[in-house]
Amino acid sequence: MSKDYDVAVVGGGLLGSAIAWGLGRLGQRVAVLDEGDITKRASRANFALVWVQSKGLGMPAYTGWTVRAAKSWAQLAAALREQTGLDVSLQQNGGFHITLGEDEYGRRTDLVARMHNQIGAADYRMEMVPAAELGRALPGLGPDVSGGSFCPLDGHVNSLRTYRALHAGLKAFGVDYLPERPVSGIAREGGEFRLTTPAGEVRAAKVVLAAGNANQALAPMVGLSAPMGPTRGQIIVTERTEPFLPHALSTLRQTDEGTVMIGDSKEDVLDDRAMRQGINAVMADRAQRTFPHLARLNVVRTWSGIRVMPRDGFPIYDQSETHPGAFVACCHSGVTLASNHAFEIARMVAGGALEPELVGAFTAKRFAAAESRAGSGYY
Repeated sequence: MSKDYDVAVVGGGLLGSAIAWGLGRLGQRVAVLDEGDITKRASRANFALVWVQSKGLGMPAYTGWTVRAAKSWAQLAAALREQTGLDVSLQQNGGFHITLGEDEYGRRTDLVARMHNQIGAADYRMEMVPAAELGRALPGLGPDVSGGSFCPLDGHVNSLRTYRALHAGLKAFGVDYLPERPVSGIAREGGEFRLTTPAGEVRAAKVVLAAGNANQALAPMVGLSAPMGPTRGQIIVTERTEPFLPHALSTLRQTDEGTVMIGDSKEDVLDDRAMRQGINAVMADRAQRTFPHLARLNVVRTWSGIRVMPRDGFPIYDQSETHPGAFVACCHSGVTLASNHAFEIARMVAGGALEPELVGAFTAKRFAAAESRAGSGYY
């Protein structure tokens, strides 16, 4: 297994695959070290949204980073299709967050105002839409719908096909995908990194940690930090039905294959071995209150999954001061940010340094700074 690489990417999910694809595109010699197909990866349990609205409350830089990703997603989809022949079914004609009842509409209105009032936030034209106007864009809404918010940059993709396209692209670029190689140790010796796996040692000039929640244990091996706070979520999928939903919603979308995906749960319990039917019942009820005709559809499958989630919900991108050439990348929105990871983070890693003007706000040092302020009594 000993072979020299320019970069070893630890983690073969959507995040690691996008970064590795971008590095391969730049001519880098790359190895992707992955746990393999048995891994309970977030890439298989996501909702597949390319989503901007609501992103960045409390961190305006995240709004700008998300807008940048949304605007370059069409470029990524086109590049994958040209390279692999796979259409990831990007639909990006704007998305809605639906509110039920006047109280929800009022709270959403307040959120939109707070987002717009943030100093330094990117302008992404998120606006409130009353029920009467919303009904013209989304025929078939139920009487409980009070309106919602709209962002023209929002959309969705076929995430499994995106994942497949990235891996097909990795192969075409000559990237070595090495499954069944969970990394248990990382050392820097003689100007290179030595990564310990069950199948032997892998050597690389640089290393990118993109292993989701496992980054919390891996990052200290290279002098970095990745404070994580994973959550659990559930998704419902219905049988195929005729096209009725021309836009993606934050909790409901119709796939390119005709099924309807429903999902909006967030739990702190991290056991995904069984479904919680009470949660599914609430999600299904909201869905049929939004579109009453959904009550006639059969549910064909449900699943739960563990989300990759930095402790404060915002991405982490860092490079090591003690282990030059080591980088860490963590984020919740692996689908939305895939284009940034493929085009921007990969470029920075290849160049040997992260660019503070783009990702400086996402350093994990913010957690220590926040704890210091809390300890001193300043909030």
